[in-house]
Amino acid sequence: MTGFETLRLDGVTRRFGGADALAGLDLEIRRGEFIALLGPSGCGKSTALNCLAGLLPLSGGSIWRDGTRLDTLPPERRGFGMVFQNYALFPHMSVRKNVSFGLRMRGLPRAEIRRRTDDAIRLVHLEEHAGKLPGQLSGGQQQRVAIARAVVVEPSLVLMDEPLSNLDAKLRLEMRTEIRRLHQNLGLTTVYVTHDQEEALSMADRLVVLRAGRVQQIGSPEEVHTRPANRHVADFLGFRNLLPGALLADGEININDLGVRTKGTPVGPISDGDAIVAAIRPEDVLVRSGGVEVTVEVAAYHGREIAAEARTADGLHLHLRTSQRLAPGDKVSVVLPPDRLLVFPA
Repeated sequence: MTGFETLRLDGVTRRFGGADALAGLDLEIRRGEFIALLGPSGCGKSTALNCLAGLLPLSGGSIWRDGTRLDTLPPERRGFGMVFQNYALFPHMSVRKNVSFGLRMRGLPRAEIRRRTDDAIRLVHLEEHAGKLPGQLSGGQQQRVAIARAVVVEPSLVLMDEPLSNLDAKLRLEMRTEIRRLHQNLGLTTVYVTHDQEEALSMADRLVVLRAGRVQQIGSPEEVHTRPANRHVADFLGFRNLLPGALLADGEININDLGVRTKGTPVGPISDGDAIVAAIRPEDVLVRSGGVEVTVEVAAYHGREIAAEARTADGLHLHLRTSQRLAPGDKVSVVLPPDRLLVFPA
């Protein structure tokens, strides 16, 4: 496998129709890392991947592999493998021919093509299906073929663009494990695009969270999950309760429409009297006596938990997750633990 120590994106920018789809992306990828580009639809993550692959020209910035500039090279000379959302398999070719296609295009000896193709098919557990056409395979099996085709050429970097979005929930879980296993066993360097936070948190070494074409935060899954850099990252990463309020003296906050004075963890520069937004995850809101009374409006069964939406007397909505059995119309008391509250400038 062709190696590199670092892959660097310096101020990578891509404009469409005068607007920035991606603006000033700075990122250093170390050999062997699994990087997830995470964000909602239209945030620029697929644009970043396509710029890296060479499928879109840059409007600004540069891309470097160690000391070699890559953004001036065509896609086929960058040495990357790519797995697309729709698999992009050749429907008239067998599994074996799909996997070996890149090797044949490189003109390698037949014996080497056969050996490497067999190894790749074995890696994704498709030995029994090697002679089948893509149309005879399940979605998960087709995805495995696409991955085998990408890794068989021994790329320096594998790019994956939402590869699991077309699979059902059970297959997505299985393929997450499979992709991570291949990444580790083959010593791959992987850049993975997804809008699924759970997918990104469970697979990546580092997350790059994007919004409106701009990086909001880069960090480990634990850092991004527990300490989002701003309210936009918090909202996307599951802090569904974003509660307006104000910062009082001595670090206390007043949460409007709750009548609650409490403390939280400040994120960003905030001064006494400033308007703030207090963020807390639904699973961190405690249903117990001594808190604020709310009325349950919606309750959805999630196995061991109930996901509920409740409303205060002043009309403020709160999202909860609790093991208690709740039903619409129930009145319960909720408490917001200060150690679970993050406080952002409004």
